[in-house]
Amino acid sequence: MKDIKVLVVDDSALMRKIISDMINSSENMEVLDIARNGQDMLNKLSRLKPDVITLDVEMPVMDGITALREMKKNKLNIPVIMISSVSQSGTALTMECLEAGAFDFIPKPSGSISLDIDKVKDELLLKIKTACEKVNVKSTFKTSAARVEKSVDVSTKSNLTGKIEAVVIGASTGGPKALYSVITALPEKLGVPVFIVQHMPVGFTKAFADRLNLNSSIKVVEASEGESVEKDVVYIAPGGLHMEVHADRKIHLNTEPTLWGVRPAVDKLFISASKVYSSHLLSIVLTGMGKDGAQGTVEIKKNGGITVAEDKSTCTIYGMPKAAYETGMVDMVVSLDNVAGQIIRIVSGR
Repeated sequence: MKDIKVLVVDDSALMRKIISDMINSSENMEVLDIARNGQDMLNKLSRLKPDVITLDVEMPVMDGITALREMKKNKLNIPVIMISSVSQSGTALTMECLEAGAFDFIPKPSGSISLDIDKVKDELLLKIKTACEKVNVKSTFKTSAARVEKSVDVSTKSNLTGKIEAVVIGASTGGPKALYSVITALPEKLGVPVFIVQHMPVGFTKAFADRLNLNSSIKVVEASEGESVEKDVVYIAPGGLHMEVHADRKIHLNTEPTLWGVRPAVDKLFISASKVYSSHLLSIVLTGMGKDGAQGTVEIKKNGGITVAEDKSTCTIYGMPKAAYETGMVDMVVSLDNVAGQIIRIVSGR
């Protein structure tokens, strides 16, 4: 008997068949049932108890975001992986779905009917497995019980040679929701630029930046090649491109090989920024799988910067923050609800 039961929701019979075949090919998961739209899904959830749901974003009768909100209203705490097309409406709705509680998303490689969706098979199966494991351990974002493992009063650190001139942040799985809570809590006049690498496919980072900008006091943009760095602006690395900051204080994007299997990579940003800002740099590693950001954390600490990692208790996935912490180069471990406050405090020198 297979361990993970999945409910597949898509308005296309062909897509339901292909996605179901991918899931059923796994040794430890199987499709429990299928649904044709959000309303059909809700009807079936009255009698079914899947471990994970794959949910199409754009559907007739009831779309993905409406279905998610109904699930939340009915207290159906089942992890959801969104299946999204890279269209203007699809990417915008995907960002709403992540805010509404979706665990993660998978892009359809070539539109709403993607005959080549098998390209993302391994990624889909990994995210289904990860979502199921996460829920089995504990529910996400119980910040009231946050546990701070390590904290240093940065105002007394002897290697802090001057005020912070820039902030760099890295995140992956669970990052969109985490970044939304951090960036929307920052003031309009923070006094420094903020650079963010969020592991996200091509086509989605513009919608992510636009969503953040719409709901934040501070300005948020998707970064552009050669763009001059300005204070009080948050720069999001475009999907598919590494983002670096050079001595000319401009943003440089490139298609160099992936690092840790991803592009953009957090380490590319962190290491380049550490060369420019030296001891005047603050770094934060948020939730995510893997170890991207650990090398960069080491380099930033070597150059006298301040390094922060998200606490395990609030991480969707405690992979990247754990890897950073285990380098021994992290100054502070902070629960997600305290990250924005620490940024403001450290940047202001309080």
